[in-house]
Amino acid sequence: MPELPLSELRVVEIGSGDALCYCGKLFADFGAEVIKVEPPGGDAARKIAPLVDAGDGARESATFAWLNTNKRSITADPDLPADAARIRALLAGSDLLLDARHPSIVRTSGLSHEALRRSEPGLAITAISWFGENGPYSDYAATDSVCRSLAGLVKLVGPIEGPPVLPRDGQIAVVAGLTAFIPSLAGLYAHGTQGARRFSVSAHEAMLQISEFDTALALESGFTRPRIGINRFGRGFPSGNFATRDGWLGVTVVTPAQWVAFCNMIGLPELGPDPRYSSTAERYLHANELNDIIKPVLMHRTAAQWFEQGIELRLPLAIVPSMKELLTQPVFRERGAFAKVTIGEASFDAPVLPQHLTRSPPKANGAAPFAGDGNDDALPARRRLAGRAATPQDPLPLKGLRIIDLTMGWAGPTATRQMGDLGADVIKVESCQYPDWFRGTDPRPPYHTERTYEKTYWFQMNNRNKRGITLDLTSKAGLALLKRLLADADAVIDNYAADVLPRLGLDAATMLAINPRLVVVTMPAFGMSGPWSGCRAYGSTLEQASGLPSVTGREDDPPTMLHAALGDPIGGVSAAAALLLGFMQQKTTGAGQHIDLSQVECMLPMVAPSIIEQSATGHTSPRLGNRHPVFTPNGCFPCLGEDQWITLAVRSDQEWQALCRVMHRPDLAADPQLATATGRRTEEDRIEVAVRHWTATVRPDLAMVTLQDAGIPAGTARLPMDLAGDPHLMQVGHWQPVVRPFMGPHLLASVAYREGDDALPYRIDHLAPTLGQHNREILGDLLGLSEREIEELAVAGVIGDVATSKKSRPEAAGA
Repeated sequence: MPELPLSELRVVEIGSGDALCYCGKLFADFGAEVIKVEPPGGDAARKIAPLVDAGDGARESATFAWLNTNKRSITADPDLPADAARIRALLAGSDLLLDARHPSIVRTSGLSHEALRRSEPGLAITAISWFGENGPYSDYAATDSVCRSLAGLVKLVGPIEGPPVLPRDGQIAVVAGLTAFIPSLAGLYAHGTQGARRFSVSAHEAMLQISEFDTALALESGFTRPRIGINRFGRGFPSGNFATRDGWLGVTVVTPAQWVAFCNMIGLPELGPDPRYSSTAERYLHANELNDIIKPVLMHRTAAQWFEQGIELRLPLAIVPSMKELLTQPVFRERGAFAKVTIGEASFDAPVLPQHLTRSPPKANGAAPFAGDGNDDALPARRRLAGRAATPQDPLPLKGLRIIDLTMGWAGPTATRQMGDLGADVIKVESCQYPDWFRGTDPRPPYHTERTYEKTYWFQMNNRNKRGITLDLTSKAGLALLKRLLADADAVIDNYAADVLPRLGLDAATMLAINPRLVVVTMPAFGMSGPWSGCRAYGSTLEQASGLPSVTGREDDPPTMLHAALGDPIGGVSAAAALLLGFMQQKTTGAGQHIDLSQVECMLPMVAPSIIEQSATGHTSPRLGNRHPVFTPNGCFPCLGEDQWITLAVRSDQEWQALCRVMHRPDLAADPQLATATGRRTEEDRIEVAVRHWTATVRPDLAMVTLQDAGIPAGTARLPMDLAGDPHLMQVGHWQPVVRPFMGPHLLASVAYREGDDALPYRIDHLAPTLGQHNREILGDLLGLSEREIEELAVAGVIGDVATSKKSRPEAAGA
């Protein structure tokens, strides 16, 4: 096996939490030496179900084992002087500290970051916490559901009457872990010439990368779309999960062409041109009527049969598998998406990291340590790569890298946005004939004459910190210019379907022949290989195909969607991590490679706890709705006002007593049946009635503050629209006011991390490019074309700065 991209690094983990573990797994499975510091007796998460028999009577958490493959474990208490000295000695030879201790604990610790920066200036540090180190929420208690609620990712999901649906735990770990990994690895990429950096990462702001599309829609329109029912989301129809003769079929029909193809597929071609249903808006208004027509027809065939036909028709359909079905699907087995995790004598299957570097793939899971396994290991002395701390005078860590961005929509542009935010030169390539579809796809005249394509809010979110050019890649001249750009670039990325660029003669092998050191990232739904590689997909399709809906919601509900096109942002941050891994390998070896990313495989870590449970135990636990397997009570409860909700969780018997005091219910506090979680679980119906009686009398923000003051995790279920006025986000600088041509003044989201000690986010100085804004700058200054040559390209329609309709498209553009 080739040397892995991170094999020169030593990383130390302190603290607890799944986000910390997943970030560390990314380092460990790609070759870094990762040393996990656990408290004496081991991390409490080792006892979270499902438990496996690891031998000699040891029962270990299977999910915890997956999160900690290929790491060493030592046990130490940072508050004990002798243990703290041992940890300091370990850090003296390490490159990065991943620290998930609570910010208030870090500040007062003998291992405070301030002290470590003085004694170990070359040590990079990344702090991971629920809400960051500053702001009104920084000391809040949280759970996954509380954090999601405050991030605008709960309130829109579920039945119209409520309550909103809370998904299973484990997903924030992936999003926050990836979000922490990206700046951490970027800093390490540059630390040979720059100083070591300290980042603070907020899991809350990381989750806003998922809700920001709905936030942009709300800020543009002035309102947030309503909650319209289980598996009813977006602005069109059909979208959701439908029962078939055997299995569930995920459907996301958006465009008029897709609607016509769908009607033809189900044998009702007359519905396609019917004016009641032909537009997206009309189908939305007639959804119930269409449901009554479509549902019986889909029962005539199996989900697999409909899906295979959908591939031929280029329809975004998916089989929605159970966990048992997911683990046996050949498409994942053939690509190596699952592999064994072992801890002691236990062994089970779990997702492999989806960053599929073809020359240097990650370790396919592997062994996890018992607590303290490495206590007696003699670690070799080593000298870290950085010799100083970064200063404000250092450039952003990725400055000097150039990425050719052939992506459109949400997933791919999210990946390159991450790179641009960290200083890379990202050149976004569109065409006047087919601009990025996030600019809008309205065929009506105002779209062109009024340049509506320059005014869509969500395009601005994903395309800041990039330069933009237009090239008609169907023309010889446009294709030749792209190849010239590739020759001197460090990376290229696209998120088209698997067959699009190869049809233009731009498969990965061809691009690597042009530039052998190029990092080539492709990211179709199911990757570039396998029988499903031609599948078309939206973010919702990716969620459906991952099986996540089968473990979300209530047991008697259909597989339940989370209504946030989840696959797009998850694919984006996963691809950003893949790019950085490719850069690390490129830096070491001088060679490029193809990174074959499957966006569905990027979703598998989001459902890993359920996959692992199925593999380790042979079953998947029943869906609990808004209840929790450990916390009791746990749920989303109605508050004073119309459609107002508060999410809360009781994690301990002490928090139960605190909740009873808040609710003024001494009778419940004194009830011996309710004194323990086991007893409370038998009385959850009665407890939830009592909680609802109290919450219904209190405004949600007041309920949140009251509960948090009592030490109980609680958060208002925010709408995406609410996030622009959230007091915490305002104070920590999450929203930055900007002014752009055609858009005027608007708000853009900051990165989910802060560098240094000033707690300020990176400034957004470069706004999303207008169409073709940098044509002359890049074609002239970078490629050396003359003004005359550039003008000839414009006349021929190869480049331009105005979108062209089919009627006005120059003849030469299709040559």
